[in-house]
Amino acid sequence: MKLRKLNRNIHRDLGYIFFFLTMIYGLSGIALNHRDNWNPSYIIKQKELSINPEQLTKEKLNKESLIKLTAKYAPGEQYKTFYIPDENTLKIFIKDGNIQIDLESGLSILETSKKRPVFHQFNFLHYNPIRWWTIIADIYAVSLMILAMSGLFILKGKNGIKRRGAILASIGIIVPILFLLIFYWKIF
Repeated sequence: MKLRKLNRNIHRDLGYIFFFLTMIYGLSGIALNHRDNWNPSYIIKQKELSINPEQLTKEKLNKESLIKLTAKYAPGEQYKTFYIPDENTLKIFIKDGNIQIDLESGLSILETSKKRPVFHQFNFLHYNPIRWWTIIADIYAVSLMILAMSGLFILKGKNGIKRRGAILASIGIIVPILFLLIFYWKIF
């Protein structure tokens, strides 16, 4: 009886301690799983602009004129520097993006990126940015294993590990094994 109570207490306390970390890793994990559909860390916007090509002559391409051009076409954005990768292209770098300009036609793309609230911070933690955070993440990972194991023995009787719990735990084991057999080892 004491062992069952200790198991329950450990499960409960680890659940409380790691509640928020579980929410962080769960939310960022879902976000990172869908990187093909969206950028989970940044909001990237593109806007087409049309700039008068007469403003873009080689003589007028200097820091002062480009600061004014940036203020006019990208108000609120901070000019950083510019670059001319080829004779027809001008790239103006702003604090959180760039303006790419076709010097002949004046057609331009303003691209900005802003940190996505909440997701950027959660993803930062998910990527284990520094050594001491990796230690916390490892402690969390071990705690998840303890939570999983202790959870198997919380209930007794028909809903416990000897009946219903065994069926559900078996499903949880079979699904990843099937996935590995089909997609990793390509047995089927």
